[in-house]
Amino acid sequence: MTYEEVIFYVVAVPTVVGAIGVVTARNVVHSALFLILSLLSVAGIFILLSAEFLAIVQVLIYGGAVTILVLFAMMLTRVRDMPAALDGPQRPFAALAAGAFMVVSIFSMVSTEWPGDTNKINVISIQQIGNDLFTTWAVPFEVASLVLMVALLGAIVLARGEEGE
Repeated sequence: MTYEEVIFYVVAVPTVVGAIGVVTARNVVHSALFLILSLLSVAGIFILLSAEFLAIVQVLIYGGAVTILVLFAMMLTRVRDMPAALDGPQRPFAALAAGAFMVVSIFSMVSTEWPGDTNKINVISIQQIGNDLFTTWAVPFEVASLVLMVALLGAIVLARGEEGE
């Protein structure tokens, strides 16, 4: 086993553990922390694939912004009476459906002929991405920033409104 494989497994294990922790944690904040672990581990896999830009985007956008957005949504909704997830009659059917999905997924991955020649990838530089972002896509980029700013202002107004009550 090469050192690349060892590093891959060292990075892949927290990814899987974090993903399992997201869906099995009983506390929502713990689930969000597991999500951060999983997303940061995916950034490590991007680094192993020599995609440093994607790793930075993964950390900044998904590891930071999306997780904070989820935590803000949980804090602002303040659902006090959440129904408890109990074992019900649907649990065996859900387990059967999950198992069937896993079998079909593994079968399709194993039976698919994956391309062996990956040298035909069209590589685009980060400079080209930046040029396209601020020339061709400047208006949608600014609209997205305005939408995010309005959402942030709405969260501030909601938070301040609760303090005055």
